Amino acid sequence: MDLVLFNSLTKRKEIFVPIDTNLIKMYVCGPTVYDHPHIGNARSVVVYDILYRVLIELYGRESIRYVRNITDIDDKIIDRASRDKITISELTEKTTQYFHSNMNALHCLSPTFEPRATDHVQEMIDIITRLLKQELAYQANNHVYFDVTKYENYTKLSGRSFSEMMQNVRVENDADKKHPEDFVLWKPAQENDDPSACFESPFGSGRPGWHIECSAMSYKYLGKTFDIHGGGADLIFPHHTNEIAQSCSAFPNSEFAKMWVHNGFLTVNHEKMSKSLGNFITVQNLLNKGVNGEVIKLFLLSGHYRKPIDYNDKAIYDMNKMLSYWYRAVEVLKVIEISPTQKLPEDFFRCLLDDLNTHNAITVINNFAKQAHYAQSDFEKIEAASNLLLCARFLGLMNSLLDSHDVSSDLIDQLIKERLAAKRNKDWTLADKIRKQLLDMGIIVEDKKDGSTAWRRL
Repeated sequence: MDLVLFNSLTKRKEIFVPIDTNLIKMYVCGPTVYDHPHIGNARSVVVYDILYRVLIELYGRESIRYVRNITDIDDKIIDRASRDKITISELTEKTTQYFHSNMNALHCLSPTFEPRATDHVQEMIDIITRLLKQELAYQANNHVYFDVTKYENYTKLSGRSFSEMMQNVRVENDADKKHPEDFVLWKPAQENDDPSACFESPFGSGRPGWHIECSAMSYKYLGKTFDIHGGGADLIFPHHTNEIAQSCSAFPNSEFAKMWVHNGFLTVNHEKMSKSLGNFITVQNLLNKGVNGEVIKLFLLSGHYRKPIDYNDKAIYDMNKMLSYWYRAVEVLKVIEISPTQKLPEDFFRCLLDDLNTHNAITVINNFAKQAHYAQSDFEKIEAASNLLLCARFLGLMNSLLDSHDVSSDLIDQLIKERLAAKRNKDWTLADKIRKQLLDMGIIVEDKKDGSTAWRRL
């Protein structure tokens, strides 16, 4: 069976043909670490987690090199560190830990390499030097700019004209630029800059522009041309457009990435997520409310990755209800580990091979759950439940099944008592904390109208 993906560069679905089946190379733009990751950030990580899993299934883990960078030098980082009165390294270390913790809660696999921008400044300087020597970039007022008129296919990825691309996109305007669309490769240090944000270069003390960072790190780990480049649709312009221009210019005959995959936008109650609207939701916000990481992941997979998805309370409720239905369906299993010889059901995997159609794949899993609930014989129930669990685990779901069966009833009863005492004392914070602890252990607490509390395993 072939993997088919929509290639943003050609604007059509294509069969994925690796450059080398022994080493398939994928680069995905990672987080800029200055704050907790929001659910829009998480969607991108979850989408490429599934693509990574599909590639592993097809070619083997040892044949996949998945690189996802960490942007740890950026104007937003510098501004936030200054605001919080901490060093840049303190901020980036702390927020990188937030990111890892949150993505672990969503059961996303770690990439093969996770390079940090600050560790690869020399590679960025080398590429900028190449561009200057070829007169594809120029220096002006201590800045280095890329001359976009020197790259004839500049608009190919976006499929839009210069004027269309520049609408609603904030691009640094500078009187020193030859053309308004030219973008910065290197910017000079400012008088009040934190020393850790300043790097020495042939162009003077300063720091790299954002776009050159990914070009340098992808080249370092994947070479001039690699198989897949992924990221959010919001990165098509200017970030990915500029990556292509500078990388293909610096390395003649390079195709940079042969296939481009972009995930769609996420809204909150049909509005763009923003702090000014008060609808900015981080993964940690949801985890703190007791929303299980698996529920968040299932929601992010519930729609096709290229289409917009809307976060709302009902969607989370529905995903929680669905996941609980799946867990109840596999209670029939006497052994909760999957046999290593068991194959993924073909109808499930075929959905994922068709441009990562997780929506249809989830429908297949739900059908297995229905079969497990309503089958007449134990054999049919166990077969359906086993297929359900195998498919769900492939997506990184239903991981708490093992944990919940290891938790003793005595411990659960003790935590329930402590929660009831907290509620009597109106210590709602403690009560919610205990409820979340139980949920993390795979235990659902059900408060009844008569004031009593029941529990069940997920």
